[in-house]
Amino acid sequence: MTPGAVRAATPARQETGLGGAENRAMIQKDRVRSYFDEQAPHYDQRIRFFERILCGDGRQWACAQAAGEVLEVAIGTGRNLAFYPKEVRLTGIDMSPAMLDIARRRAQGLGRPVDLQPGDAEALTFADGSFDTVVCTLSLCCVPDERKAVAEIKRVLRPGGRLVLLDHVRSNVAPVQAIQRLMETFWCRLHADSLLRHPLEQVRAEGFEVLWHERSKLGIVERVLARKPANGATA
Repeated sequence: MTPGAVRAATPARQETGLGGAENRAMIQKDRVRSYFDEQAPHYDQRIRFFERILCGDGRQWACAQAAGEVLEVAIGTGRNLAFYPKEVRLTGIDMSPAMLDIARRRAQGLGRPVDLQPGDAEALTFADGSFDTVVCTLSLCCVPDERKAVAEIKRVLRPGGRLVLLDHVRSNVAPVQAIQRLMETFWCRLHADSLLRHPLEQVRAEGFEVLWHERSKLGIVERVLARKPANGATA
């Protein structure tokens, strides 16, 4: 579906302003889905070096925080599957069918029970309070609207449930951030991936209690462990 076709099909909605925003969001999601479908066969090979240099044991750390009923948002090719505790009950969603196919094969090879489903991080299909832990690694940088994703994560977490994040973020080191800003437009077009996001801001805005966070690699990589308030209140 081309942008022109979308605009032509919904002239009344365009006039309200809401239709245009919805169409742009849909086009962006289609673009991200297509990008990762295309990248899926080579994704593991291409990201391995980046992860080794920047993230170290980040995936192992993230999965070690998981307990109970666990949802992994944007599970991709299932690179975290080997690191979850055996006792957790795991569900994973991703918007890319091709990435999910690889995750299924990986889970089968590991003997790891997991419920893998197509899904949109911005509109999760699960009931309120379905999970004890939500894990999201190296993915909020790619979700078209990370604010909606964090709000949805909060919704599906049980009171007192944990949110675990690992991502590359907007650096707090001025020269590094300046370089990120220069690269942002090109990088987003090439990789469907933002260099300037800082999910911790959305986590705090949604009223999560931040238990621990750490930046590394000149402020580019951040780990976050947060908890949904036990009473469900927001800050």
